[in-house]
Amino acid sequence: MQLKQLLFGALLCAPFLASAQDAHPPQNWFNMDQSADGFQGVSTDKTYRELLKDRKGQTVVVAIIDSGVDIEHEDLKDVIWVNEDEIAGNGIDDDRNGYVDDVNGWNFIGGKNGNVGADQLEITRIVKYLGDKYENRNVDALKGKEKKEYAQYLELKETVDKARTKAEASLAQYSGIVDGLNAIKREAGKEDLTKAELMAFESSDEKVAQMAKGMGSRLEDGQTLNDMLDQLQPAIDYFDGQANAMYNVDFDGRSVVGDNYLDSREIGYGNNDVEGPDALHGTHVAGIVAAVRNNDVGMNGVADNVRIMSIRTVPDGDERDKDVANAIRYAVDNGASIINMSFGKGYSWDKEVVDDAVKYARKNDVLLVHAAGNSSQDNDSTDNFPNDSYEKGGFLFFGKKSADNWIEVGALDPNDGKPARFSNYGKTNVDVFAPGVEIYATVPDDEYQWLQGTSMASPVVAGVAAVLRSYFPELTAEQTKDIIEATVVPNTAMVKKPGSGDKVPFTDLSKTGGVVNTYKAVQKAMQTKGKKKLTPAQKAMMKDTVTP
Repeated sequence: MQLKQLLFGALLCAPFLASAQDAHPPQNWFNMDQSADGFQGVSTDKTYRELLKDRKGQTVVVAIIDSGVDIEHEDLKDVIWVNEDEIAGNGIDDDRNGYVDDVNGWNFIGGKNGNVGADQLEITRIVKYLGDKYENRNVDALKGKEKKEYAQYLELKETVDKARTKAEASLAQYSGIVDGLNAIKREAGKEDLTKAELMAFESSDEKVAQMAKGMGSRLEDGQTLNDMLDQLQPAIDYFDGQANAMYNVDFDGRSVVGDNYLDSREIGYGNNDVEGPDALHGTHVAGIVAAVRNNDVGMNGVADNVRIMSIRTVPDGDERDKDVANAIRYAVDNGASIINMSFGKGYSWDKEVVDDAVKYARKNDVLLVHAAGNSSQDNDSTDNFPNDSYEKGGFLFFGKKSADNWIEVGALDPNDGKPARFSNYGKTNVDVFAPGVEIYATVPDDEYQWLQGTSMASPVVAGVAAVLRSYFPELTAEQTKDIIEATVVPNTAMVKKPGSGDKVPFTDLSKTGGVVNTYKAVQKAMQTKGKKKLTPAQKAMMKDTVTP
């Protein structure tokens, strides 16, 4: 759970309403080329224009583990994955994969009676579990591991309690502002007021009059009080979610699923609603990867020849490890070659079950692309889950302690190739950077929005990986990762470290010290002998391919 925190954080730091004249970069900047277009995108358009124009790509499936995807969106409906072995709506598991009517993917946070919307943060769930565990215990008699666990519980509980108290205060503050604006409307006897009407508003209540003038001064010409109310609603929703769900130990958003939550190895639960109640985040991510290119509709995704598999796993709160593990396995079992994961959290409930799923993906040659996070933190010294480090490494998996089918992605700003001020970083634990600020892409109901976050940078890289695995199907997941990382555009400039004003070399912020580049990656792929065995059909298609 990352994007909503970031979006509202930006709102708090800005005026209530942004000017309609605010400048954006070009809508397609993340696909642009620095030398040709003046923006350090990932050179997608140049790659298609110069390197891939005479090549034939093969269809690859990219799984979007997220909040859900609007599969009927005008710019996505033609690239949605269809499970051809399943008959829609017949209530039968036709392909016997354990999921009934999973025509376009699966929803692990839903059940027979609906879907999970809001949910707790992982830290809150841990506090609830430990609180129940020690509620009737003589804590003074605890020893060993339990004594340490109880001490940790007290620390975590204090964190949760403080966060909830702060959220409740902010909710009251913003609700008071909304109540005040509605009071102005009632006193004026109008459903809406212009900037001029607010500035001239008179009231026997001095506070109401001052609020009208103060709020009016924040409006741009042409904007109204109702525009301000619309802008304030996300604040209400945000703090309401924090106070009443995320940091509320008594909140239960899971019961609708109907699973045995404590059984991390349970499978088969959920429903086939791959959109869910709020698919903004997942739809935006899907568009960045694969919105239909050059169809004169909306925007262009990074990759063509893609089918998007929607696996709904991320609520308005923290995703659960059990669901993440099952989502990865579902994607692998149903033909995905790339999985995008634009989510993360600071605590893990059952890391081992996720690690096992990551190993399963590796065994089956599936590449995982993950957002580094939006807390301006150093991932080398601060936990961010899930990640590529196995909790139990060593001989359990060919002697490896981390996954070599995993790419961790930080976010790039369109201005001079700087890291986004919010992006997490890490010389060891973040691999690459990619465009992640002011990204214009699909959102539900045939709409488009500018959003930002490492959540947006990750699908850019997943799209680049899809290009490589489409046009060079003999490449393995590990080779694809290696090519992407070996061909970054290095940045030797001194930049502001996210979260501080300290100047550091950009090369210190990630393992590769650079920005993903499709053009260079494709060039290297052309010179790389793939290790994956192709099917006869794939070999036949490759014979028809012309190498520039």
